[in-house]
Amino acid sequence: MKILIVNGPNLNLVGEREPHLYGTTTFDELLESLNIDFPEHSIDYFQSNHCGHLIDKLQTAKIEYGGIVLNAGGYTHTSVALGDAVAALRIPLVEVHLTNIFAREPYRHNSYISKSAKTVVCGAGMLGYKWAVEYLVANFSI
Repeated sequence: MKILIVNGPNLNLVGEREPHLYGTTTFDELLESLNIDFPEHSIDYFQSNHCGHLIDKLQTAKIEYGGIVLNAGGYTHTSVALGDAVAALRIPLVEVHLTNIFAREPYRHNSYISKSAKTVVCGAGMLGYKWAVEYLVANFSI
C-alpha cells in the first residue's frame, strides 16, 4: 500500500517547537522509523503551512495513494475548505493530532476533518502516526 502523510502549518517545527506538548522527535526521524516498521509499504510525506497547498495535495493524492494520514494542525479547527476537500476524497483518511485536542483550548475541540475520517487518533504523540498507518494497512491494504 502506498500511504501519504500530510501535515499542516507549523508541524515542520515539531522536535523544536514546544517540546513539552509535541515532543522532540522530528518528522524525519518518524519517517525513518515508519519505513523500518512497514518495509512492504511505501510512505511519503508532505507538509505545508498553506491551506491551498494542502487541498491541492489531497485532491491529487487519490491518483497515487491508497490511504492518507492527515494532521491539519490549526486548519483542523478553522478551515471549512480543507474539510470539504477531505469529504471529497474516495480513499481512506485517518486524522491524527499529536496532543489530545479535547484537553486543550475549547476552540480546538472542533474538527472540520473528523466527520470524513475513517478514524481519529489524538494525544499519542508521534505514536499516533504509527497507529494510523497500522489502521490503514490492516483495514484497507489489498
